[in-house]
Amino acid sequence: MKSIPPVSTFCPSGRKEWYSRGYLPHRDRVHLLQCITFRLADSLPNSVILAMERELATFPPDQRSREKRKKVEQWLDAAKGCCALGNPSVAAFVQNSLLHHDGERYRLLAWVIMPNHVHVVVDPMTPMAQMVQAWKSYTARWMLEQNHELGLGLGDSRRVWMRDYHDRFIRDEDHLHAAVRYVHQNPVKAGLCREPQDWAWSSVCLYGTPTSSSA
Repeated sequence: MKSIPPVSTFCPSGRKEWYSRGYLPHRDRVHLLQCITFRLADSLPNSVILAMERELATFPPDQRSREKRKKVEQWLDAAKGCCALGNPSVAAFVQNSLLHHDGERYRLLAWVIMPNHVHVVVDPMTPMAQMVQAWKSYTARWMLEQNHELGLGLGDSRRVWMRDYHDRFIRDEDHLHAAVRYVHQNPVKAGLCREPQDWAWSSVCLYGTPTSSSA
């Protein structure tokens, strides 16, 4: 059973370490707890994103970010695209890839592998961008090699994952528990199983519900 880190590992006050690769803004600092989402390249077409942006333009500015996140989550949970991660062999490979350096380059707190996207709550011990890139590049190579044999439907494109990823740094213990709950409940919310522990490709199935080390 995984344990929740003490509050001292949460977001500190002071200078923010923000950067952007031209797509999404990221805050990257070692031991800053993060909730990260990365998804397959065909899971959210540009046409859908543009339609979302047009609709979101009618919302007050302070609501747009939250509403966009909700709409993206709803679209992803509808399992659009090739959904290669729904193949048990692929899900197992991606899960084992996440676990490979757990405790060395990062500490996994929670994760779930959905049919077209992955959620990870993590304590990074190395730069987050390098960590996510390693996951994506390693799994993409294997998935392309297995594409035809497993019938993954990746087509002729060499791009398996979307170029960027989404991250939210964890503000406090309440936020952390909410993020872990969301990750574990995602398959239930998407109608893939009745209970979180019934979904094989998640931390709650492997380890159970995490406990708080600060209690």
